[in-house]
Parts: sequence; structure tokens; C-alpha cells
Amino acid sequence: MNHEKGGPTVSNTSFASRKSWSDRIFDIFVYVIISFVVIVTTYPFLNVLAISFNDSIDSVRGGITIFPREFTLDNYIKIFTFSGLITGFKISALRTIIGTILGLISASMLAFAISRVEFQARKWISTFLALTMYISGGLIPTYILMRDLGLMNSFAVYVLPGVVSAFNVFVVRSFIDSIPYALQESAKLDGANDFTIYWRIILPLAKPALATIALFLAVGQWNAWFDTYLYNGSNEALTTLQYELMKVLQSTTSGNGGDYRSNIPSNATNQVSPESIKMAITIVVTVPILIVYPFLQKYFVKGMTLGAVKS
Repeated sequence: MNHEKGGPTVSNTSFASRKSWSDRIFDIFVYVIISFVVIVTTYPFLNVLAISFNDSIDSVRGGITIFPREFTLDNYIKIFTFSGLITGFKISALRTIIGTILGLISASMLAFAISRVEFQARKWISTFLALTMYISGGLIPTYILMRDLGLMNSFAVYVLPGVVSAFNVFVVRSFIDSIPYALQESAKLDGANDFTIYWRIILPLAKPALATIALFLAVGQWNAWFDTYLYNGSNEALTTLQYELMKVLQSTTSGNGGDYRSNIPSNATNQVSPESIKMAITIVVTVPILIVYPFLQKYFVKGMTLGAVKS
């Protein structure tokens, strides 16, 4: 190998050989800790996945680790045989998309408004929002309010009550406050109005905060079922997937016949194990979020270097 004249050459192997024993022991210790954390975090999910694909009767014996002992798709077939799940999936997906979009728009706009120093009412609005985090009317007043607003038995009851979240507003506002104000001032000098600053500067730089809020909103909307029970329990056209799966789990656990076993042959209903059904339901409601999460993960690690002021 040829080297430049007069220049010292140090190979990578010489750097590796200079590592002390304490450094090597520390590296091994770090690898062991990381491996332990990976095992602890992934094993429960793999165990749930294995039980969901295992035969219901065999699952009662226990002893299943990360691989099914008797592989079968009967648990998932039984779940999707229940009436109402297709409608529930559509409504849950629709409320998740609409609720997340509306929540992001409202949180980012309100956060941008109260972050402006020239907005004189920003302290009053911030105080009012903070009070809503500690003071609540309770379940019965909320139910009466939804009824008086005419939101009962409607799709709007899924998205309108949660459009503005004080916690989300404060998260986005904290991120906006960390953005150099010189960017907004320079945009004003170039003739940009407030909406242009919000759309062209604030939103692109606030992607990490918006991605975090979007994940919170999407998970909350996707997992919600209690509002369906309160406001749309009698409306089959507006049922949600989680509400239907809750009824499936309730029927298999209690052994009550009900409507959900009417679509399944009698010899199959006797083989339904609540434990296997519970694990299959867990996988059904978790997989959509796991699919969405990687698309948002990349924004969590991005800092302010995206729009930093260069000297």
C-alpha cells in the first residue's frame, strides 16, 4: 500500500489494539444491557403473537413461549366471523385519520398564535388551557353536553370533543418557542404574512413535535371505545372496531351466546378459548399502529438543525 510522503500512517487495527481492558469490559457490559432490554421488550409481544396463532384448546395447557405449538388461524377466523367488525374497522380508521388531522391543525395553529409575543391575549388563553388540564366537568355533565349539542348518534362525537387538547398545544408551543425568532423576522422583511410564516416556516421545522402529537392522537383515536359505548352504542352503523372486539371478548369470556356466536357453527363455539381470543384481539388492534409508527419515527430524532440559521 502506498502512502503520502512524510505523512504518518496509523491503521485502524492499531487504534483497536490500543483499547484498554476497561473499555472492552464496558463495551461488553453495554451490549449485555442492550440485549437484555431488547429481549424484555420483544418477548411479551412475541408470546402474545404465538398464543394468537396457537390452537385454542392447546393454549389452555400453557407453556407457549415465542412459537406456537399447534399453529392455526382459527382464532382470527373466529374473530372476523363476528358481525360488525368490518363496519367497526372502517369507522375506527376514519375517525383516526380525521381526528388526527383536525387535532394537528388545531394544536399547531393555536400554539403558533400563543407563541407570538405581540399577541396580547396569549397569557389569558394559556392560563385557560392549563386550567382545562386540571378541572373537568365529569362524565355526567359531559354526556349532557354531548346530548344538548346534538352529537348523540353521530360521527362528529368521535372527533369534535377532542379537536383541541391543551397538552398537545403546550407541546407544540414549547417546540415553536425553541425555533429562532430571527427566521420569522426575516420572513416578515421579505413580505410574508402570518399564515405564510406558519405554513412555510413553522410547520416544516416543527415536524418532530407534530409527529409526536400525531402518534398520540392516532393511538388515542384508534384505541377509543368508551365514547362509542356512551353515545353510539345502539347505532350499528357507527360502531368502532375496539367496541366490537370488546363485545367479542366479553361474550367469549362470559360464555353468553348473544349475537356474536350466532354466525359461528355450534361445534366451533365450544372450542373458543378466551385467552386465545384475547391475544388475537390484541394483535388485531396493535398491528395498524405498528405499521404507522415507522413512518413517524424518523422525525423523532430530528433536531433544530433542519432550519438552523447559518452564519
